[in-house]
Amino acid sequence: MKIIGFVGLPGSGKSEASQVARQRGLAVLVMGDIIRHEAARQGLEPTDQNLGRVGTALRAAEGPDAVAKRTLEKAMALGEDIVVIDGLRSKDEADFFRASVEEFHLIEISAPVEARLKWLESRGRPDDPDQKAADALELRECRELSWGMCEAMKAADLKLKNEGRLDDFRKNVERLLEVLGTTTTSEKMINCAFQEPLFH
Repeated sequence: MKIIGFVGLPGSGKSEASQVARQRGLAVLVMGDIIRHEAARQGLEPTDQNLGRVGTALRAAEGPDAVAKRTLEKAMALGEDIVVIDGLRSKDEADFFRASVEEFHLIEISAPVEARLKWLESRGRPDDPDQKAADALELRECRELSWGMCEAMKAADLKLKNEGRLDDFRKNVERLLEVLGTTTTSEKMINCAFQEPLFH
């Protein structure tokens, strides 16, 4: 199995990149869904505070790669050769995937904070900050960074910038997926070097 993992701060564009992957026919698993499922099992509303508490408790009880282990179980059950995983939160999770499958690529998606807040507001998910809650975004970032996201981003194999038009970002995701999924090693090096302003 080959796993392509997306890591990035809230609102950076991971969900959009995952949607591009789905449209290309790739299987996508969202790690946050593991937390949302666990919260629902406990009868909790999917608020940011509840999901953060559940995520922290799960990692404390089962280890820092607990969510990754549950996600891999779902990935294996799909029976697909390639699975895209949205929302890694730590280097421990990245290390777990890298050690567990034949091929693993970690992609950091980055975007300016102003754009991230705007995108989260427009997305309207119940665990996202509301239109007046920039402080909530900061708290969410601090929590996710405390799980080790900074180290995960530093360990990324490639970095994809999301700081322009949405159409451009989607095209760049498509190019990246093509490089990771359909080209030879030498072609990967050529394409990555050519696209350095977008991903490197």
